[in-house]
Amino acid sequence: MKKVILSIAVVSAILAGTNAKAQLIDEQNVTVTMDLQPILQLNMNGSQNVDFVFDQISEYVGGITQYGATQLNVSSTVSWDLYAAGFSSNAASGTTLAWDNQVVYGEGNDGNATTVLPLSLLELHQDKANPDITQSGDSGSDDYYSPFQTSTTSIGVSNIYCTSAPYARPNAGSKYIAGGNADSDFVVGGTYLVLQNGAVGANSNYSYTIDYRIVPGLPAVFPRASLMTQNDGNSSTADDLTSFNGGSAATYARPGVYTMNVKYILVEN
Repeated sequence: MKKVILSIAVVSAILAGTNAKAQLIDEQNVTVTMDLQPILQLNMNGSQNVDFVFDQISEYVGGITQYGATQLNVSSTVSWDLYAAGFSSNAASGTTLAWDNQVVYGEGNDGNATTVLPLSLLELHQDKANPDITQSGDSGSDDYYSPFQTSTTSIGVSNIYCTSAPYARPNAGSKYIAGGNADSDFVVGGTYLVLQNGAVGANSNYSYTIDYRIVPGLPAVFPRASLMTQNDGNSSTADDLTSFNGGSAATYARPGVYTMNVKYILVEN
């Protein structure tokens, strides 16, 4: 009886040792991928049509200002620059940087009246300064933060940057709402929707309110506008300091309907 019990014990020990050395293993793998898509988003609030109707002498002399007509909000995961570009069909055709004349009033027999009106007669003002105002090669005023001027010699201070190539980044020294031309000139990624640097919403560097102004003068010579082939928006450039017709009443705007386009362009730095 003892021999039988011993045999069973030995067999059990052998089976136990075999199981410890021959475990079965199965494996499945999952690959985890993270795709960080760049986001560059510009939201615009306000009417897509900003109308200036001059039907009073006082409006010709003092001009018309459209306050808070456009609100721009930025949300971005990358560093960015924001600028405004005055544009028209005339500019696109390479003819001149002038408004498109849609309608003329009267018989048009006045030889001194012209329908070629410079895009730069439109003035802009932004509610806060360019956060990257110390741009390389800039004068420290190359945005639209300066108040609208009453002097007729303040050409280039508020005049819109106008161009025949609106999607080409403006040169160094040109006006930017935020950021600038150089690689070191930019606003870091962020959004107006959440707290950024202690500010949120309209108080942040990711939100801007734009005012518009046009002053025709009497007669309508637009003394604050500059007549040029290309407006780089830099007030230190000579062509910006030459007013439309030199401020002279020898040639003036013909009554009619004129249109132009303001493109707000948000671009990755």
